[in-house]
Amino acid sequence: MTKPRVLKLDAFVPYRLSIASNTVSDVIAGAYRALFGLNVPEWRLVTVLAERGSVSQFELGAATRMDKVTVSRAAIGLVERGLVRRSPNPEDKRSHLLALTAEGRALYDQVAPKALALEDAILAEFSHDEVATLLGMLQRLQTAAGRLADPET
Repeated sequence: MTKPRVLKLDAFVPYRLSIASNTVSDVIAGAYRALFGLNVPEWRLVTVLAERGSVSQFELGAATRMDKVTVSRAAIGLVERGLVRRSPNPEDKRSHLLALTAEGRALYDQVAPKALALEDAILAEFSHDEVATLLGMLQRLQTAAGRLADPET
């Protein structure tokens, strides 16, 4: 008879991923807040808008995996600061499109190099090949979890 597995939290991959993610996010959030007055959801929206241009809040939620309330709050804060503008969505009258303003783009252009420098510092002890392997493994984990969440995919 096989002995049943025992849950050990420190060896439980979902827990370790969450702890690692929270730790990295906390470091980055502190830097963004101190340097640019941005929280993590705001930074994610700014980055997606910089990469994709004008998109709806629904698309922002899908791209960042943040819930619609978090996206909405972040968007409102960015609009109030003049970093993002809202415009009617010609394809869906019930939604708006969000895009970076010139000031938002300038902020992104300042923040992006800092984000890359933080990433470099966090990954300094990993080789290029290890980072590539890690990214591949994270993608595979996300795909596998996605299949469990939606078995029809």
